[in-house]
Amino acid sequence: MTAEYILVVDDEPDIRQLVSEILEDEGYEIETAENAKKAREIWGRRKPDLVLLDIWMPDEDGITLLKSWQESGSLCCPVIMMSGHATIETAVEATRLGAYDFIEKPLSMAKMLLTIENGLRARQLEYENRDLRGQVSIATELVGSSKIIQLLRDKADKVAEQSSTVLIYGVPGTGKETLARYIHKTSAREDLPFVKTIATGQEYADMSKKLFGYEEKGVVYHGLLDEAGSGSLYLGDVFQLDKSTQEHLLNALKQGHYTRIGGSQEIPLKTRLILSTTHDLRDDIEAGTFSEELYYQLDMVPLLIPPLRDHSEDVPDLLSYYVDLLTEQEGLPYRHFSVSAQNFLRQHPWPGNIRELRNLVQRLLILGTDVSISQEEAEEALGAYIPVYEEGVGQLPASMYDLPLRQAREQFEHDYLSWQLKQTKGNVSRLAERVQMERTHLYRKMHALNIDPKDYNK
Repeated sequence: MTAEYILVVDDEPDIRQLVSEILEDEGYEIETAENAKKAREIWGRRKPDLVLLDIWMPDEDGITLLKSWQESGSLCCPVIMMSGHATIETAVEATRLGAYDFIEKPLSMAKMLLTIENGLRARQLEYENRDLRGQVSIATELVGSSKIIQLLRDKADKVAEQSSTVLIYGVPGTGKETLARYIHKTSAREDLPFVKTIATGQEYADMSKKLFGYEEKGVVYHGLLDEAGSGSLYLGDVFQLDKSTQEHLLNALKQGHYTRIGGSQEIPLKTRLILSTTHDLRDDIEAGTFSEELYYQLDMVPLLIPPLRDHSEDVPDLLSYYVDLLTEQEGLPYRHFSVSAQNFLRQHPWPGNIRELRNLVQRLLILGTDVSISQEEAEEALGAYIPVYEEGVGQLPASMYDLPLRQAREQFEHDYLSWQLKQTKGNVSRLAERVQMERTHLYRKMHALNIDPKDYNK
């Protein structure tokens, strides 16, 4: 397991040395500071997992330092205060300012170790709770016994043993985040943070700050790399990164360190990066929107998740998995799929992939009454699947006229672009010329319609 990083701030050299030796023997990574100025310097260079902070120090006391971290919004880990002359009022003030706990000097090493252990556990629980608040029913398993999933699982297990950057390919809904979480969970970083973010067009202006943090008027604002620390950072839709962020990321990967936006301090890159994309990044390189040099940095360990239709034999296992997950995490009533319902759903083309399957299970658990889910109920919940129309243009399938306008329009756009992609054999440049759309907008449109150009370049 990667060692957790603790900052010890105390003006007494003997205490710094004693505490450091004990904590290093316990497997922690330790850095020390003799005063608040040095602590600020270290804090700005690397976010600790926990801080042991003495109250009484020359020049600036620990309470003032804690208050400055709290007021700047940069208090990002448990802080345990230490003092041999503190009053109850001082302890209350430290707690009000965000301190996790308070221990008295002379230090009881057993109590100190227990308090540190509890503080780190509370930190991990906070990350997990924040993750759960951000999204519901998080899957962390690669479910299925098909040869395709077994091979993917074997590759993921081997990747988890290393620290290399991973690039996951997969059309929308196939479970790219699930694979990222599986790699993290089966690695030596399992007990360290897993941080997730998605690159979207709305975040272009702030993406560099969000990832790398920034400095403003002498105040350090930690980014997601600081938050992840020695854990894992999952960055989805990497193809949407703006060029400035691409350049920062490339430099960080090449040099093994990065600087915050507006800062000059070099911070070691200890985070394991797991990134994902819905299509071949070489198309973006050809379009001039993605750095070729960054692509080769990211593509060292590529993993491809196939669409669900390519391993439909795993549908029964996935149905059972999501029933268990949703009943446990969301308190929904337990139901099971009949054999005929499972067989019917195995034949469904699943254009929305595993995400569509999960949503179907949730809908059936919420709306159903009987314990058993029949084929008829599954058909009704799924709705009539409208196949891609390929016979020609100028005429719509009769079923299209029964749809709401928005759904009919989306279906037509899906069928139209799919037909055009077949004519261009998946070449997005030629497609953009044929349909007279700018490539960035075209990629976003295909992404929204669950269309992957790679499916048409055969």
